[in-house]
Amino acid sequence: MKEVAYYPGCSLKDTAKGFEDSAIQVSSDLGVRLKEIDRWNCCGTVYSLTDDNLMKQLGPIRNMIRARDEGFDQLYTLCSMCDNTLKRSNYLIQNDDDKRDKINNFMDQENDYSGEIEVKHYLQLLRDELGWERVREQVSNPLEGINVAPYYGCMLTRPKEIGLADPHNPTVFDELIESLGGTPVDFPYESECCGSYNTVDNQEVVLEKTRTITGGATRSGADLIITACPLCQFNLDTRQAELLKATPNHDPVPVIYFTQLMAVAFDRPRVNKFEEHAIDPRKVLKIENKVASKR
Repeated sequence: MKEVAYYPGCSLKDTAKGFEDSAIQVSSDLGVRLKEIDRWNCCGTVYSLTDDNLMKQLGPIRNMIRARDEGFDQLYTLCSMCDNTLKRSNYLIQNDDDKRDKINNFMDQENDYSGEIEVKHYLQLLRDELGWERVREQVSNPLEGINVAPYYGCMLTRPKEIGLADPHNPTVFDELIESLGGTPVDFPYESECCGSYNTVDNQEVVLEKTRTITGGATRSGADLIITACPLCQFNLDTRQAELLKATPNHDPVPVIYFTQLMAVAFDRPRVNKFEEHAIDPRKVLKIENKVASKR
């Protein structure tokens, strides 16, 4: 079995546990072991918005040091925010000698880091290393008749130096959906911001974003939305439940992680924790009355 270094980040150990559990399961089915790196820490959530804030680079860089010191040369992520933060910090280290030296000098109890690790998102493992045919081979419950809207959000494809796909025309989710037997939906808001951390103190902004994004998906014929971002999933799922209270004629659409969709197609429904979602996707996925797989 292929073993890869894996950085979970904070949300996948708490509010996005279904994301991690489903990823671990489908990885095993594909012959991959996600080896969680030791002593990992929070990545800082978002990349620093100020050019001279080198302290904020220490968290993500330490995670890459952990992976390197365990003998890996690649580090895989699932959360798109973690992926973006780690990749941008790594890019800084690789391209700015002065800042790299300052960071290394400050971390005097760590071995110097020069960008030896290649940070990759799990979707890159599927697309570039395993290949879609290998994914198809594991599908025992094809998603026939299910229309899926791909939602990339802000982080997966931007900036172009570290994005995993063309920011203007990303296709990796479409390719995944097709490999699972589903139908990707041409979705105009696939890269629209969900409102991000406005959900803490400016929920009206997030509610309006949720209305726009989910409404666009249903008008495009989507049965559900997939994402790779725990914050996007929280905003679009939880705030959509609030929209239903304020706007009873709102047409709800489930929002799930792409690995949960894979687990359904691989006939592994038990790992998804769909019961924790505000908008339950089980009816759409035709597993509401399905006996849990014995596989």
